[in-house]
Amino acid sequence: MDKWEVYVEIHRLNKLGFDVSKIAKKLNVSRNTVYRYLEKEPDEMAIWMASTKVRTKKLDAHKEEILCWLEEHPDLSAAQIHDWLTERYPSLSVGESTVRLYVSSLREDYQIPKILQTRKYEAIPDPPMGHQAQVDFGTCTVTKENTVIRLWFITFVLAHSRYKYVEWLDRPFTIKDVIHTHETAFQFFGGMPKEMVYDQDILISKNENAGDLILTTEFQQYVNQRKFKVHLCRKADPESKGKIENVVGYIKKNFAKHRKFMNVEKWNEQCWKWLDRTGNGKIHNTTKKKPSEMHTLEKAHLQPISSLHNSTFSITRTVRKDNTIRFQSNRYSVPLGTYEHMKNVLVYLTVTPENELIIHTACEDGSIIARHTISSAKGQLIQDRQHTRDRGKGISEWIRTLSQVFEDSQLALDYLNQVRQNYPRYIRDQLQLITNIVDRYPSHIVSRALTICISKKLYSANDLKDVVVVLEKRGDISLIKQDTNVLPLGLGLTVTHIQAEKRPVGVYVSILKEKGGRSSW
Repeated sequence: MDKWEVYVEIHRLNKLGFDVSKIAKKLNVSRNTVYRYLEKEPDEMAIWMASTKVRTKKLDAHKEEILCWLEEHPDLSAAQIHDWLTERYPSLSVGESTVRLYVSSLREDYQIPKILQTRKYEAIPDPPMGHQAQVDFGTCTVTKENTVIRLWFITFVLAHSRYKYVEWLDRPFTIKDVIHTHETAFQFFGGMPKEMVYDQDILISKNENAGDLILTTEFQQYVNQRKFKVHLCRKADPESKGKIENVVGYIKKNFAKHRKFMNVEKWNEQCWKWLDRTGNGKIHNTTKKKPSEMHTLEKAHLQPISSLHNSTFSITRTVRKDNTIRFQSNRYSVPLGTYEHMKNVLVYLTVTPENELIIHTACEDGSIIARHTISSAKGQLIQDRQHTRDRGKGISEWIRTLSQVFEDSQLALDYLNQVRQNYPRYIRDQLQLITNIVDRYPSHIVSRALTICISKKLYSANDLKDVVVVLEKRGDISLIKQDTNVLPLGLGLTVTHIQAEKRPVGVYVSILKEKGGRSSW
């Protein structure tokens, strides 16, 4: 509708009892326009409309130049025209919205439609079974305890069956993580495709090099081991691997969006269940078949995977309060006492070619604390009997056996019996912790710590551990005297032995008298 038609319609609706807000909404105009048109008489409206037709516009002085630009470049945007004008005429003060409306009116008056350069697409047949898989990375934010955190994931999809695999981390991926997830994806697929399609990610490649691909050193070594073909997409061309791009968006919108986050282990478990239930379990919109059913056929065409790749310490896990870690939907035990209250205890995992899970400490030496055979089942507790409390023998026998490990067995026996009196309900936990201390630290340090604890009446496994740790850090245990007070942790011994010099009061009185002060004592 033109201005006059709008004017007439506003007055008609007003007479019917419509308020200003409803009139504005119905005619898709602002409320200010409605108020302004209601105030005008018909003759005033006609005069005003006539004046607008002859009114000059701010950009009329540049009309011919703008028309030339539009005729030469029909796809030119109003924002670019605004930039060109301000570049050529720095003194010109005009808003982007003014330029946008002016350019729009010129296109309409002179019939210059905006021509968009669109990419022409062609349907490509799916690759044969077992030939190709596509890989991509993604990231999203989730909320944990009212705090927004970022998660990263890598996803794989078999191009023929659309069978998918996903793995998440709460930190950016490293090349070791990428290689590890390739191994778990191949295990999940039940084999390896002949070709892997990647974006030009800095973890994967350095340069296309006109077709002679230059991959990163670590990834090139892995490709040489596994002997699959690498296909890199061209830069800034994500549409050339549309299958995996769709999967990334699908994971973000269907799985991750609005889902409650607890920890990355639980998140991965939920994602794998989602894959089984939805990602691979529902009919695909293009193939009209379930990816899980198509994968059953494609699996026979995948290349069998050999156990030639040995994982490294790239997998990290947090020790749970029940002294277990989660790995591939199962719980694996670690020695009792590994978990520490109010501490985030991390361990490294290694998967060997023999399908063995090795758990290392996060220390520099990376000492091994547990070994397990990886289970193919889900939701299982895989527990080493040595990681549980020793229920096969009595407490008295345990105390007697443990005391024999110390240099002074009788002194140790008295100490352990006193611990039993102090902690009758938790004596198994106390003995297990002391056993761990004896196994981990040198015997002379443990024996020295025992002597100190007895002299200070510290009858607790945790106290014994604290003293052992202090002795080990200080190295020179001869500095600890039995007749000294128990020192706060972290306080240097040299400081505690310093004695402040004490002067008689008369010295200070004489100083005050010399300076003219008055003594009040």
